Formats: sequence, C-alpha cells, structure tokens
Amino acid sequence: MQVQRNNYIYDYSMSPSFNDENSLFNFVVKDGNGVKGLVDSGLTEVPGRYIQPPNQRINKQQAAATSPENMTIDLSELDGPNHDQVVKAIAHAAETLGFFQVVNHGVPLELLDSLKVAAHQFFNQPPEKKAVYLKGVSPSPVVKYGTSFVPEIEKALEWKDYVSMIYTNDEEALKFWPNECKEVALNYIKTSMEMVKRLLQALIENLGVKVEESILDTLLGFKMVNMNFYPTCPNPELTVGVGRHSDMGTLTVLLQDGIGGLYVKKDENSSFGNEEWIEIPPMDGALVINVGDTLQIVSNGRYKSAEHRVRTMNSASRVSVPIFNAPLPVAKIGPLPELVARDGVAKYRELVFQEYMNNFFGKAHQGKKSLDFASI
Repeated sequence: MQVQRNNYIYDYSMSPSFNDENSLFNFVVKDGNGVKGLVDSGLTEVPGRYIQPPNQRINKQQAAATSPENMTIDLSELDGPNHDQVVKAIAHAAETLGFFQVVNHGVPLELLDSLKVAAHQFFNQPPEKKAVYLKGVSPSPVVKYGTSFVPEIEKALEWKDYVSMIYTNDEEALKFWPNECKEVALNYIKTSMEMVKRLLQALIENLGVKVEESILDTLLGFKMVNMNFYPTCPNPELTVGVGRHSDMGTLTVLLQDGIGGLYVKKDENSSFGNEEWIEIPPMDGALVINVGDTLQIVSNGRYKSAEHRVRTMNSASRVSVPIFNAPLPVAKIGPLPELVARDGVAKYRELVFQEYMNNFFGKAHQGKKSLDFASI
C-alpha cells in the first residue's frame, strides 16, 4: 500500500529505508507516523537516530530487585487509627526514592482497565487520524500528539509516542480531547484529584507546616494527562522509551500496564558508573506516585524528585497513563518560608513556574539537571 503525505510517498508493503535522517524525521515527527509507524512499516532494526550512547542504555540485569510490598501504601488507612504511620510511610518514600505505589486510592479499578484499552485504541488508529493533533495543526493548544521528548534538539530519539491533554474545564476537554480517550481520561483526572490533594496535605503536614488551602491550590493548579505508547522494539538493548529525567511538577500519578520497564535511580547523589536503578514492578490495581521538582523546591530539598527512565521491549507494546499535577504557569514557586526560617538557608530561589517550564522543555532529558535552574 502506498500513501502520499507532504510530497513523500511511503510504501507500506515494503520496509522503507530510514538511513537518511531527514526522511526519518519527516516520516516520524512532521508527518505524525510516530515510532508506531516505523514499526508498522516492517522495520527489522532500529535506525541510527534511535541508538543511545552506551552510558544511557538500560541494562535490565543490573537493576536492583524490589518487592511491590516494600513500596506500597494503603491510602484507606489515612482515615483510621494508623494515620500517623501512613503519613510517615508516604514522607519516607518522598524523602528517599521519591517513588511509591498506592492501593485503595479511590480511583475505580474498572476505570484503570478502561484507560489502558483507550490508550491502545488511540494509538492503533491510522497515522492520519492521530496527526490531526500534531503541534501547529491541533484544533486546540490543550491537545498535542507527538513523539520522543523534544525531537528537534535530541541527539538520540526516544522510542515513544504520546498524546497530551491539558485539563482546563470539562467542556473544553469533551470538545477537544480525542474521542477514543476523552471520557476515561477526564474521569481519571477527576477521580484522582482528592487522592492527590490528600497526599500533598500529608507531605506538607509532615514538614511541620500548616496546610493552607491556598498552598494546595497553587501547587496543584495545573493538570495534564498523557497517554504514552511504547511500541515493540527490534533492538531494545540499544534504545530507551524515555531517557533519564525527573518530572517538573508537584506530584505525578502514573498508571502502568502489566508489562513493566519503569526504572528509578536509587541514590540521587550517585554518579555515572556507580548508579543503582530499581524497577517499579507493575501491580494490578495500584497507581504509582512520584515526587516532582516543584515539591523538591517547595520542601527546600527535603523531598526528592525521582530520576527515572523507561526501557523498551521486543515482546509487546507498553502503555502508561500519567497525570502531571503542577502549579499554573503564572504561579510563583519557592521554598516554604517556614522551612527556610527553620533551615537557615534557602536552597532554591523563588521563580515563576512558566520560567521553569521553559527551561525544562528547552533541553533534552538530562537527569535532574533542570533543578540547577532553580538552585541557589
């Protein structure tokens, strides 16, 4: 089958050659075929543009083994006699790994299953159906379909396609978000709001700071849900699904499918060659929570944003569905004054969150280097 798009003719009955970087970039990024389009074309080996430097590749054998029970928190106990112990467990996870899993979180389990189905439905559409949401042509700035992180400046691309949906209000979501996933994605955001607020309350409470509603509103003013798709990869040992990074926001809620592949760096102070990575094992019915840069800044370094990455698979395509909870772009963020007074020093400067966003999206993934922008 031949398809003409933007003056290029792609023959899907043959595996196209993508040795030329311009034709690869046009096919994957500009025309919206994404990585899935590469795989569907019959690709048998990873193009050079996707091959990561050796020190960025993920060696599954070198990852530390961990049990889901060691990092799983039952949120139903926040309301009972074990409240203090649960808060301590949440805070300990935020202070150390920056990652934990929650069960009995209030998000219906059937909704979680529906989200995974909807993600596959969206990405299994023909390329032209997804390409209508490409940057520059999308009917609304609240929806963006794309691939990799910032492909225009990345030396090695990530093996991932995604669709991002920014939540402003229900009406806009139902009008502009893709039909295949808008209702479940909206439901996911709305049913997770109370959980995220309670987690943030617990974390601020643990800092010995009075939990003002205005603080919560500031830190959780922006919400975006992504559907991420990691197609099967012929050479997973050479690629990454997502490169090493920390999230820029306050708290991220992540739904994994059962395939696995999410890795978190155990010690933020470890250097190349001495790093230990832990795989966050998929757990049916659980949601993964991770600390973002904003919470590290606000807590004056007490809580640690988690450096994490995703490997690719040659056995199956993987989906994940994160909700990024962050301040509104116009909000000012900085260490809480009570903590600066107690610590005697501010480790981060106050800044408008839009400045942090611009810096974050202006570079390829570089671990936690984005935090340097706010450091004093």
